[in-house]
Amino acid sequence: MIIIGEKINGAIPSVAKAIKERDADWIRDLAKRQSDAGADFIDVCASVVEGDVEVLHWLIDLVQEVSDAKICIDSPNPDSIVEAIPFCRKPGIINSVSLEGRKIDTVFPAIADTKWECIALLCDSNRIPEGADERIDIFERTMVKVKEYGIDPSRIHIDPLVFSIGTNPESFNSFAEVTRYVKNAYPSIHVTSGLSNISFGLPARKILNQAFLIMAMQAGMDCAIIDPTNRDMIGSIFATEALLDIDEYCLEYIGAYNDDRFGTKKQ
Repeated sequence: MIIIGEKINGAIPSVAKAIKERDADWIRDLAKRQSDAGADFIDVCASVVEGDVEVLHWLIDLVQEVSDAKICIDSPNPDSIVEAIPFCRKPGIINSVSLEGRKIDTVFPAIADTKWECIALLCDSNRIPEGADERIDIFERTMVKVKEYGIDPSRIHIDPLVFSIGTNPESFNSFAEVTRYVKNAYPSIHVTSGLSNISFGLPARKILNQAFLIMAMQAGMDCAIIDPTNRDMIGSIFATEALLDIDEYCLEYIGAYNDDRFGTKKQ
């Protein structure tokens, strides 16, 4: 499982406060804890109205001071993403593009001849798709763009979008159907998701998020935007990979246990 650490996001009040006060030590600590917990990428999202690129630059520099994890540049503004790419010491991942507006046609030319990866949301300028069929149609149109720019599918992370089961009871079933379709059509492509939308508006959200993670992995999801310091979540990932025979002879599971990544070993 590819893990994208989600915690450096200006939409989180504590992070917004650290950004406003330019609390570099706080950001460095947050980055290091995610890196030490095993994050493959660390998401960096400014979530500010003005000075987006400047804040991204500041955050990226701080993360790279304490971590070798790759950077996930996160912004709704495709121009900010492209401007932030040179701040990274090595290719990472873009979060995100879609068929909405000019996002793909701004980001894809900038990464076409590089090793950068990219998350692609299955939505367009018309509306947020509700069912699996609409998302599959958007996926096929997205892949036309991927081929047009000569990007290998293995560099693409498809986000089928997930909505709260409190308002859309078919949300997970649609997500799973799209995931299976995507992985069958392009075996080397990745499928990713943030987990928290599935439980929005419902109590005990962590329980639903963890169940979603396990079931989504069974459907083929191989990348998740999560809190890598959440040991219950990390334990679920290793356990599910072992059960799905992704982890041969449970070697990764045993190694994670020995490294106390589950927090279950006796002190």
